[in-house]
Amino acid sequence: MPHLVILYTPNLEAETDMTALCRALADTMLVQRDAAGKAVFPPGGTRVLAYPAAHAAISDGGVAGRAAGGNGDYAFVYLNLRMGAGRTPEVVVQCGDALLATAKAHFAALHEQRHLGLTLQVDEGAPSYDGKFSNLHPLFNPGKA
Repeated sequence: MPHLVILYTPNLEAETDMTALCRALADTMLVQRDAAGKAVFPPGGTRVLAYPAAHAAISDGGVAGRAAGGNGDYAFVYLNLRMGAGRTPEVVVQCGDALLATAKAHFAALHEQRHLGLTLQVDEGAPSYDGKFSNLHPLFNPGKA
């Protein structure tokens, strides 16, 4: 953990580079520092995953968009960051603001061309169960097993 999961309407698949968005968001996470200058997110645990929704219904199905002269083809992107507890509220807001800014920058041109909703939610807390099996962390922490 942390994991940032992106769900998006499939009509965006041909209109934007979701791999580039994932990389930009991961990079944004990795540069975050707390008040003491310590990395907020561990490199070995930072993951950004994006999935197009197999099925979607957005708002009124395009009625208002067509009435306003558009084609009614709505798009939506939902980003959910899950991270363990222990960060200050200020750090959580800082990270949320930085991730939202990165996502907004990625979709800025598309936002000018079509109806697009973008939501970022940050969930923080201790999981009820947290099983792990990974050999990624040692790559970033040599000498620690």
